[in-house]
Order: sequence, then structure tokens, then C-alpha cells
Amino acid sequence: MSRGVAVVTGGTAGLGRAIVRALAGRGWDVAVLARGEDGLEAAVGEVEAYRQRGLAISVDVADREAVEHAATRIEVELGPIDLWVNDAMAGSFAEFLDTDPADFERATMVDYFGFVNGTRAALSRMVPRGRGHVIQIGSALAHRGIPLQAAYCGSKHAVQGFTESVTTELIHAKSPVRISTVDMPAMNTVQFNWVKSALPEHPRPMSTIFEPEVAARVVAHVAEHPRRRTWVGFPTAQTVLGNRFVAGFLDWYLARTGYDGQQAPDKDEAMLPTNLYEPVPGDQGARGIFSDQSKSSSIAVWYVLNRKLALALGGAAATVAAGAATLAVRKRMG
Repeated sequence: MSRGVAVVTGGTAGLGRAIVRALAGRGWDVAVLARGEDGLEAAVGEVEAYRQRGLAISVDVADREAVEHAATRIEVELGPIDLWVNDAMAGSFAEFLDTDPADFERATMVDYFGFVNGTRAALSRMVPRGRGHVIQIGSALAHRGIPLQAAYCGSKHAVQGFTESVTTELIHAKSPVRISTVDMPAMNTVQFNWVKSALPEHPRPMSTIFEPEVAARVVAHVAEHPRRRTWVGFPTAQTVLGNRFVAGFLDWYLARTGYDGQQAPDKDEAMLPTNLYEPVPGDQGARGIFSDQSKSSSIAVWYVLNRKLALALGGAAATVAAGAATLAVRKRMG
């Protein structure tokens, strides 16, 4: 039995790999789209270990025609696509003026146009059928830019505006097809081992770090309980809301802390070759090198996964508190 056919771009490593595992574990057949053959083979092997059907397709999401061909192949071999998760990313760490324009454009092609290409391939099949769900993997950095990652932050902001525009069109057409955005916190992924970096120290996620499996559980939950937007973890909510109310302060704060906060002088592991233009050989899995500093649970994430239970418990607590207050008033009144 299968919940349906899911597609995960960038599904061979980092968060994408964790999402592939989470979906397969919940009964989805999963097509994995990425460039590296080693990671593709390993990811599909994990899908099949859950007794689900897997399909590996080597594709660069920046190539619109290649994404279209991949979508056609998926529907021929696995069946109609029910869920499409846009996750693939690439990037560089450097100040904007020190970033090679070709590197900036390449990161934008993957991080923005890769989402556009995936969304087009998915919706062009889902809308005529009147069913389907697209999940955009967003970021706290879609709401608040930070230094040294202008291409990534700009792309995530662009994905947000693009998604809002397409969502209004679906609503106008009264289409039942859904688009969700799941905004992520800093995560311990292989990104920080193969990102192109001009930093003097090893790049690291900024702020509180979560294991990718924490975020993957939220994506799998949203796949089955669609919501327009979900924030993963308190740091994400703090970043989004902070930028709405104290953006000027955050400019000053990040200018002071954003450089050192994205470098790890205590990590002396050699960087992998950059994956900006070519895939890195080998299977890199989901986690990076920061597990010693990463959280594997979150009260905020528990709330997202158990929203109805949390609201019920909150209502019960409020009822008990109101009853206790009533009794106290009666006693005082004698």
C-alpha cells in the first residue's frame, strides 16, 4: 500500500535525504531527483528498505527541460505525482562583491529557478487532474537576509514571492491543488562541507542548530496535513517576527555577529569538493559535522506535529484554571 507518489529534489543529501527517509517511512513511494549517482542509488535503496517503490533520476534542477523529462518518466514508471517537494540547493559563502558573478548566478539558478522548474512540472500535471500538493522548502532567511549568503537569501526571498503569486492564481481558479511552504532553521547538513566558501574558517550554520530529521518530520506531517506556511522551531519564528518589528536592529546585530557566527574555528575537518557546479562523488547522507552542537528535539516542533492535542491540553488547562479561580472567589465570599 502507498500513500501516493512523492518527488523530492535534492533528495540525496542533507535535509532532502532526511525527507526521503521520512516520507518512505510513512508509506510514500519516492522519486529522488539530484545529480550525484552514488547518493541517488543509496537514497532509493533506503526507500526500498521501507518496502516502498523508489526511482532515482540524475537531473540538474536548473535545467527546465531535464526537470520536465524527469516528471514525465516518474509518471510513466511510478504513476501520477501526488506530492512534489522542492528542496535542492547550492550556494557560496562570501561577501557579495567578492562573489564571482558566475557563482552567484549558478546558486540563483538552483535555489530559485530550480524551485520554479519543479513547481511548473508539478502543477502542469496536478492542476488538470484537480489534485496534488507542492511543498517549498523555505528558510528563516527568506524573511531576513544575513551577510555572506546574498545569493541564497535573495533566492529564498524570490521563492516566497513566487509562491505567493502562484497560490493566488490557484485560489482564483478554485483549484484544490495546494502549495505549502515550510521555513527551516539552521540545520546540521552536509551543505557546510561542500558549499563554495571564501571564509578563513570552516563555515557553519548560524544560531541554534537542529538535526535535519527534526525538520523532515515536519515536512512529512505537512505532506499529509497541508498548511499554507509552517515555521520549524522557535529560532525561525523569532527571526521572522523579529524582522517584522525590529529590522533596523537586526541589520546592526547581524553586521556585528553574522561573520563570526557563520564560522567554526574549532572544526578542522577538510572541506569536500564544492558541489556548486558538479556533484560530489560518494554518498554523504543527511547529517553534517555539527551533531555535537545540534538539537534533535524541539517543543515548537512538537506543537506543530501535535497541534490538536496541544490546543486540547491548553483548553483543558484553561478550564481547570477557571474552575479553581471560581472556587477561590466563592470561598472568599463565604
